[in-house]
Order: sequence, then C-alpha cells, then structure tokens
Amino acid sequence: MTCAKHRIAAHFVLLFFFFPAAMVAAAEEERIPTTLDGPFRPATRRFDPSLRRGSDDLPMNHPRLAKKVRSPFPEQIALAASYSPTSMWVSWVTGDAQIGKNVTPMDPSTVASEVWYGEESGKYSFVKGGTATVYSQLYPFEGLLNYTSAIIHHVRLEGLKPGKRYYYKCGDSSLKVLSKEHTFETFPSSGPNMYPRRIAVVGDLGLTSNTTTTIDHLSQNDPSMILMVGDLSYANQYLTTGGKGASCFSCAFPDAPIRETYQPRWDGWGRFMEPLTSKIPMMVIEGNHEIEPQVGGMSFKSYLTRFSVPSEECGSNSSFYYSFNAGGVHFIMLGAYVDYNQTGAQYAWLKADLHQVDRQVTPWLVATWHPPWYNSYSSHYQEFECMRQEMEALLYQHGVDIVFSGHVHAYERMNSVFNYTLDPCGPVYITVGDGGNIEQIDIDHADDPGKCPSTSDNIPEFGGVCHLNFSSGPAKGKFCWEQQPEWSAFRESSFGHGILEVINSTYALWTWHRNQDIYGENSRGDQIYIVRQPELCLMNIGEVTSRNCSRSSPQCSSSNQCASQGVQYRYLFSLLMIGSLCVILGDLWKTMFSW
Repeated sequence: MTCAKHRIAAHFVLLFFFFPAAMVAAAEEERIPTTLDGPFRPATRRFDPSLRRGSDDLPMNHPRLAKKVRSPFPEQIALAASYSPTSMWVSWVTGDAQIGKNVTPMDPSTVASEVWYGEESGKYSFVKGGTATVYSQLYPFEGLLNYTSAIIHHVRLEGLKPGKRYYYKCGDSSLKVLSKEHTFETFPSSGPNMYPRRIAVVGDLGLTSNTTTTIDHLSQNDPSMILMVGDLSYANQYLTTGGKGASCFSCAFPDAPIRETYQPRWDGWGRFMEPLTSKIPMMVIEGNHEIEPQVGGMSFKSYLTRFSVPSEECGSNSSFYYSFNAGGVHFIMLGAYVDYNQTGAQYAWLKADLHQVDRQVTPWLVATWHPPWYNSYSSHYQEFECMRQEMEALLYQHGVDIVFSGHVHAYERMNSVFNYTLDPCGPVYITVGDGGNIEQIDIDHADDPGKCPSTSDNIPEFGGVCHLNFSSGPAKGKFCWEQQPEWSAFRESSFGHGILEVINSTYALWTWHRNQDIYGENSRGDQIYIVRQPELCLMNIGEVTSRNCSRSSPQCSSSNQCASQGVQYRYLFSLLMIGSLCVILGDLWKTMFSW
C-alpha cells in the first residue's frame, strides 16, 4: 500500500509539472500560423455546391437603395481620410438626379457646402466650407438615356486632433437643411506603435443580395476604415444584364456604339453604403467597372466626381493614384487603368512617394490596385502582366509588405513572392474580389485540366498585352502550371471580405471572412499573421534579384529555418507530452483501483 501511495504521489507530481506543458504544446498546435512558417504548400478549398454562385441585383426600390430624405437635405454621406490624421474629407449629395432624353444640370451654387463639427455631441464649435459640383453621363443614341447628377459636395476638415472622436452635421445652415448628427474618429498619429483598430478590405462589391450579406458581415466586424479595391456599384452592368448577371448588351441595344451605364445605381450605392461611410472613412481606387465611357471620349466621370481622395495632399494630383498614412501604416493606391509605364507620371510619383517613406515612423507599407498580378484563376489570368513588369521591382526594392487587389471574383492568398519566385522578402499578395457582385463567383483555376486560358484571352481594358510562358520552375516553358502554383498558398471560391489588424511594427493579423461564416460562431475562411522581417529584407534595398528562391532552394529554407524547425519541435514535443499523459493517467487509474 505504501508503494501504491508513492506511485500515486509520483503520478501527481508528473501531472503537476508536465500537464501544463502538454496543454501549452497542444495549444501551440492550434495557434494561428505566421508567414514565418511558410512558404506554405499550396491548398485549395473548392466551391461549396450547396451555395449559390451569385444572386440578382437589388431593385432600385429596395429599402436600402431608396432615398430617405427630402431635397435638399444631405444624403449619401461619406468620409475619406486625408494624407494625415489631422484632416478628414466629408462628402454628400443634395437634390435630385435626372435621367431621360433631355436633362438639365442643377446649379451647384444654389446649396452651400458646410460641415459643422466639434468634440462634443450637439456642440459644433467649428464650421468649414467646401466645393460643390455636378456631372453628366451622355448617350445620344437610340434607346439610351442621358443622366445628370444631383449636387455633390466635398469639404475637407483640417486642424483635427489625431485619435479623437468628432461629431458633425453637413448641409446648408442658411436653408435649414443640415443632416442629422454623425460621428467619426480620426486616425492615430503616425508612429511605430500607433495603428488603426481594424481595416476592412473588400472589392468588386456591386448591389446584389450577396452584397448585403458582405456589408452586414463587415459591419459586425466593426472596422475603423474600409479599403475598397475597385469595382464599386456595377452601374455599367445593371441595364446590360437586366439585373440577372447574364451579359447581353447587344441584345438590348444593338445599334449603340458604347455601353450604357445606369447612373441611378450610383445613387443607390451611396445610400446603401451611408450607414457605414458616414462614420468610418472609405478609401477607394478605380476598377474597370468605373471606366464608364461616354461621348467625347470621356470616362471615369462618376468615380472622379463622387469620391474625395487625398491626391493633392500626397502630391499625386490625380484621383487615379494617391497615398495616405493611417497610424504606422503607409498606404499606396495605384491606378491600373491609367499610364503605369516607367516613363509616366504615375511611376515618377510612386518612386518619389516611396523614397520619402520613413519606416521608423510608418513601418508597414501596404499597396492596393484593382487587377491582381499574381492570380491562379482562369479569369483575368496574366491580364495585367505588363503592369507587373513595369512596377514590381520598384515595390520590391522598397519593401512593400502586403498588396491587396480585386477583379477576380474569388479569394486567393499568395506566399511571399517576387517575379514569380518564392522570396521571403516579397510582398504577400491577397486577392479579395469576392464582395458579391452580379457577375458571380469564379470557380475555374488555370491549372485545372482544360481550364488554361489561351494567350488571346484576358485582354486588359487598358494597357498592352504581355502574356508570357514561365522561364523556370515546374511550369518552365508553359503558359499555365499543371498544378496549383507554388506561389499560391491558399485559394477558395466564396464571397466575403477581409479584416487587417496591425498588432505592432512587425506583426499583423489577416482574417478572411466568408459570407457563410456570418452564421457560424468564430468561423474563419483564412487567417494568418503576416510578419515583417526588416532585419532581413530592408538591409539591402536595391538588390532586386538577390533573394529569389524556390520552395527547395537554400535561400528560402534558411530564411525560415528557425521558424520551421520550431514548429516541428513543438509538434514532436506535444506528441510526446500527450502520449506520456495518456500513459500516466492510465497507470494512475489502475493503481488507484488496485489500491
């Protein structure tokens, strides 16, 4: 019996010391992975056939698209960040748009552009004026209708305190047509320990039933900023598809030389988004659905007129590309549908903008443009290869950490990559073109049998064609891989949005939320810590090709060797501890009963 007591005591000692270690090891196995654990073996989660690939457009009389105020009270209220946290743009619309054969533009001078604001609810210590404008979308062809907008107002608030909550109303005080009170919080000051709370990333949104799920889900995640990566309202699809997603423009308008866009969809989209955009800034970049050509060679009128961006503040002087700071993150928004060549104005601005970034103040460098450079889906495959060849080296030299794009209506996260080669210092490219638009989800991959596009497919709506065959690796000499490319870490065909939470100067948590996850507790589509390695990657800026590697090369393996070995050791340790725990518990059980 004494021996049995000793054995029991010994087992309790073992449990006391080793059980916590075993539990820690088990918890480590369930931890969120980091990019230091990569490069990851490519993984695909196929489209769930129990879900619908798409949904119909919301009708114009849908409650979330309908006008809720009488004219000239403000509506479609939206915030946009300026270059620094001491400034904020406020935009809104007053009056009524017109659509028909004969339309007369409104006079913007008939309604003032004022924002009344202060640090306490109901007390507006400051007032700022701004500008007002209108635009027209003209189609002098049989069967097509002209449009002229309501009055669009833009006011830039200045002298704000970083990280401070403000309360505001907008409108015209002389006409007694001010909006109800809204509120916003400015970004924190730039610094290595100051970051926005949550950054929502979404693209290719549209106005469908899937869109409502995306935005409702996004709202539940309570972001402090929205990064909209292009293709916003899909106004150019509404009449073309009849709201059903099957494009047949020539069937409806066989004699029209250009494609009509149904501009009232922009007004519906502004109303749909107002509950979010009136309280958190939304930063936009143009996509192909914003081109909207009309007579006289004009394009992008809706995008250029409706949205405020800090183009003057950042020195780009173009709404097609600009930059801004949000705490310790420097964001670069690039235009894929304007000149991106190395001899052009955008490239010159980008080079200057990158040169002035102080990584001690804004450690994180995040870039955004609409069409992805890295994409393993059949849709838009290698479509903007020319842009990649012009700009990728410059972004790599300056250590861009993350790139967000849309255009492809699915989700894909890449391993760190540069020039189609795994590279621990390359950006993490993420495609989030799955906001819910009318064109349905993309499900075909270029590496699926029979799904590789031809080189005559996927012609860009702007720029040249630079389709290429791969010059190295498993796909050498081929236009498409025969299996998921090694630079593609994870892909899935589902609608959704992403949330970026920057933790500190080297760690940021990225979570992709699928629309179906709104119904599941703590369900995630994809989640990973993106880890910066400035000691490895920023020491030799300018050595563009020195760190290229493939999965098996010593450059890649050595850069992440410690992290990979750590994961392996923790795995073995957890197996050992759990096995030992089972033996101890079994022995203890038998000993107690035999005693």
